[in-house]
Amino acid sequence: MTELHLHQHEGHSHVLHGQHGSQRRIGIAAILTFTFMFAEVIGGVVSGSLALLADAAHMLTDAGSLALAFVGYALARRPADVSRTFGFSRFKVLAAFANGLLLVLLAIWIIVEAIQRMFDPPEVLYGVMFWVALGGLALNIGMFFMLHSGHDHDDLNMSGAIAHVIGDLLGSVAAILASIIIWTTGFVLADPLLSLLVAGLLFKSAYPIISRSSHILLQGTPKGIDLKGISDGIIAALPKVRAVHHMHAWTLTGQDRLITLHVVPVEQEHAIDLIPEVRQVLKDKFDIDHATIELDLEPLEECEFPADPGGAHGHDHHH
Repeated sequence: MTELHLHQHEGHSHVLHGQHGSQRRIGIAAILTFTFMFAEVIGGVVSGSLALLADAAHMLTDAGSLALAFVGYALARRPADVSRTFGFSRFKVLAAFANGLLLVLLAIWIIVEAIQRMFDPPEVLYGVMFWVALGGLALNIGMFFMLHSGHDHDDLNMSGAIAHVIGDLLGSVAAILASIIIWTTGFVLADPLLSLLVAGLLFKSAYPIISRSSHILLQGTPKGIDLKGISDGIIAALPKVRAVHHMHAWTLTGQDRLITLHVVPVEQEHAIDLIPEVRQVLKDKFDIDHATIELDLEPLEECEFPADPGGAHGHDHHH
């Protein structure tokens, strides 16, 4: 039974094998980010710019996050075994969740530092600040297009990496604008004020990543899956099905969809033949390739689709 179970789940890895390109792009981005971070640290210290230091701190977390995403792709390709029947495919989602939390922590640090600088603004060397930030902008624009090339929006791991790069890009823009404002007007508060704007954008980038990845980690129903619609669709397509219940749908990575359900046949004779028919309906009408289907041969008092898709009995099985 173990070998059969593992074989059934190996189908989920075919998507992962096509992601070598994404992993390679993220690896390159991690190296470039970590390298340029040192230039921004030196530039931030020399110029006294919070915007540059914040962007350097962001680049440090980015390098770590991109490395985590890189590891996520590598682990996701490892085969399933008896202790991890789905393999490590969900590690990418975990990496995306961690990246989202890092974005939030970074935004909080920038806000605290910006408020302190508003009360005690330091002298800022806008020339150094401008040229270092311009170099950071050019680098991040290049990395954005590199990562975004062929990006699957359901790939949360890559989405998290791109969000970090966008945050870096905006940080560089803020530093450039702040240096120009300080140069032309002498308004040194432009540095912490624009840093606050970047912090707000980081919060905005982090929310959808944390929301989507936590939904997957909590076994939430995938986007676009309507359990009531699936139940009604199966009954409409197969007159030999009296009811469908105990339905649970989830996704491992956001790029696949899995479902378990119980089918109540109208007649017990040849009821076993319903399983491949239901599986075909799920594939043709709802684009669900992986389904675990059980037969309930004993009549139930209530076979209507319940308000709770799990049914009043949770996972109790009636055979």
